[in-house]
Amino acid sequence: MAQLEETAARLIREADKRWPPEKVPSNARHVLATIGAQPYRDRQSRTPAGGAAGGSGGHTGEVHIELYPSEQRAASAERMKSLWRELTGPIPDTRDLEFTASLISSGDAIHVQLRGPKTEALRSAAADVTSRLARYPGVFDIADSFQDGKQELKLRILPSAEAAGLTLRDLGSQVRQAFYGAEVQKIQRGRDELRVMVRYPEAERRSLGDIESMRIRLPDATAVPFSAVAAVELSRGFASIRHNERQRVIDVTADVDETQANANEIIADLRTKELPAILAQYEGVGFTFEGEQREQSDTFANFRRGFILSLIAIFALLAIPLRSYVQPLVVMSAIPFGFVGAVLGHVVTGRDLSMLSVIGILAAAGVVVNDSLVLVSFVNRRRAEGLSARESVVEAGASRFRAILLTSLTTFLGLTPIMLERSLQAQFLIPMAISLAYGVAFATAVTLLVVPAMTLAIDDVKAFAARHFGRAPRRAEVA
Repeated sequence: MAQLEETAARLIREADKRWPPEKVPSNARHVLATIGAQPYRDRQSRTPAGGAAGGSGGHTGEVHIELYPSEQRAASAERMKSLWRELTGPIPDTRDLEFTASLISSGDAIHVQLRGPKTEALRSAAADVTSRLARYPGVFDIADSFQDGKQELKLRILPSAEAAGLTLRDLGSQVRQAFYGAEVQKIQRGRDELRVMVRYPEAERRSLGDIESMRIRLPDATAVPFSAVAAVELSRGFASIRHNERQRVIDVTADVDETQANANEIIADLRTKELPAILAQYEGVGFTFEGEQREQSDTFANFRRGFILSLIAIFALLAIPLRSYVQPLVVMSAIPFGFVGAVLGHVVTGRDLSMLSVIGILAAAGVVVNDSLVLVSFVNRRRAEGLSARESVVEAGASRFRAILLTSLTTFLGLTPIMLERSLQAQFLIPMAISLAYGVAFATAVTLLVVPAMTLAIDDVKAFAARHFGRAPRRAEVA
């Protein structure tokens, strides 16, 4: 802890030197060190996506640096985290050392949960997975959830004792009575009740040798030395045994430096190649991905169901007034281009796609159909007045171009202040604003070309079908 506190102070001085802030005296507000608890990690673990809590006790601790708001400081939290890790280096006799820089955690970048019936097999498999993760460039803070417990004695009955009728339960009971004691009676003294325990004298129950020298009574009432019927082994037990779906589990977690590696590519390689090869050596051990990957999978599954329902609702709402099953598809053809525009927007702005970006894409799907609907409705009115499909499309493009362009342009400009905002509160809205703004802008540009082309193509198909399979369409017939 002393080394971490010292490097925290060095970190602040070095960060202020490299990235001097203009609005505040320092990038960091204050430093808080705690021993025996991990309050910030435990607070994250209570969130739905959080992992196992960090635990408590004299062997744990945490150093927390609170930074000024992002719009006031010059150094990003990720930069300071990397610099802190670099300045700290390895700490002797430290089992786990983890650096995090996250206001709201959705889980570790890589979180593999191993499941199986035997803890020893899980422990060995976790060690193999940990060593394999260490080979990937850009992967750091690799740890597993296994924690050694207190020392314990394991008793094992010899075959000769089993033949004499001695069971492990009888052996354990006699050892317990000798060292812990057996209650023989209770004595009432006023309001207090005293228990009377019978056990070996203190001088005869101090060491492992006292167990090996004690005498064990067999079912036939004969007493024999402990070493003649059993063996004792000193080992370390488990601090806790976690279960999930009635199976024992151990979690292996790691973080990824996005400037050196891609977490999704590493997870794909683990899922298809590395993990199956490692776990083939351990019978009954399986794996699942938890943490950020599980959160993304669950969220995308929910979004997928909701998006399908929204497409059905949009189709129904368009089919009723248009009185057609084909024209709603023409109107909805702008939706895929909204997706493309949202992705291009993230490329242009240099931001990664996130859950909030997906929410913005779904919102853009309901907005981009407006321009298509304006064009199709105008074409239908002109067709009803007797114009041909080509004449109606040309007039719709000329008449509605300004309205469509201004609508999309005002939407984009209205979202621009959010995309340019640097405050911490705006960071959660910027991905959605990028998806919506660029999705609408790109879909509008493509809609002005695709919707007229699709309208004319459908009219040609109907005319061809009418010539060969039925009556010729009337001039005023709506496509």
